[in-house]
Amino acid sequence: MLTIADVRAAKPKEKPYKLSDGRGLYLEVRPNGARWWRLKYRHAGKERRISLGVFPEVSIAEARARRDEARALVRDGLDPSAERQAEKQRAKVAAANSFEAVAREWHQRKTAHLEAEHRERTLRRLERDVFPYIGTRPVSEIEPPDLLVVLQKIEGRGAVESAHRARATCSQVFRYAIVTHRAKRDPSADLRGAIAAPQRSNFAAVVDPKEIG
Repeated sequence: MLTIADVRAAKPKEKPYKLSDGRGLYLEVRPNGARWWRLKYRHAGKERRISLGVFPEVSIAEARARRDEARALVRDGLDPSAERQAEKQRAKVAAANSFEAVAREWHQRKTAHLEAEHRERTLRRLERDVFPYIGTRPVSEIEPPDLLVVLQKIEGRGAVESAHRARATCSQVFRYAIVTHRAKRDPSADLRGAIAAPQRSNFAAVVDPKEIG
């Protein structure tokens, strides 16, 4: 097994070379000085290799932990490389279906007919008050309590009208997600009456009354 001294003493040569750590794990030292952790394993009768990161960002202990995780997959009949690609694809799909991704798509496609100032104000509201809290969440997994926390944060700073505007905007995003088959319901519909009503004198100017309920 390699020691930290062994790894740090590994100097680049004219050609790449390997330092074995055991159980398929080795350190590949490249001519440019980069030191890559790699794992050699067999799956379906074929020898395969997978990268486990670069030293020192990935320590010896972490590289060994990643090796053990990969070898556990192999024992279960899975290919670590294929599993990594599948995970990347799942992450890509999740990112495309996040609340922020759907909201930006809705904003670009469904508000083009509005005045520029209105469009910018709507996007700023989302960026300031909503995205920091639920932007990365899959739009289909956001529940009424999740959105209520966001609205209560806005309400808590005394911006009751802004809270209602945010709920109305989120409702439009959720409805867009429904028609584009990325969500099944609008959780904002369950929050009517959950936050304080704006002053009656400004009520009609806040949002369409149908959106507040």
